[in-house]
Amino acid sequence: MSPTAPRSTAELEPRHLLTAEDRCDSCGAQAYIRVTMATGELLFCAHHGSRFKEKLSATALEWHDESSRLTEGDR
Repeated sequence: MSPTAPRSTAELEPRHLLTAEDRCDSCGAQAYIRVTMATGELLFCAHHGSRFKEKLSATALEWHDESSRLTEGDR
């Protein structure tokens, strides 16, 4: 992995997990994605995270995605 590539969720410590109190910066829904930029953090629901991923991932320092939690009960 290159030094500029965002770290994956697997590399994060448990203290970074998102809770129901974390809200999407775009719509206020529960956040499942945290994007760390050089200027700070952005929180997104699964919809908005997917919508902005291509644009933001080039400059993101970290992309923490817990959207798989939305389908865990479907197995």
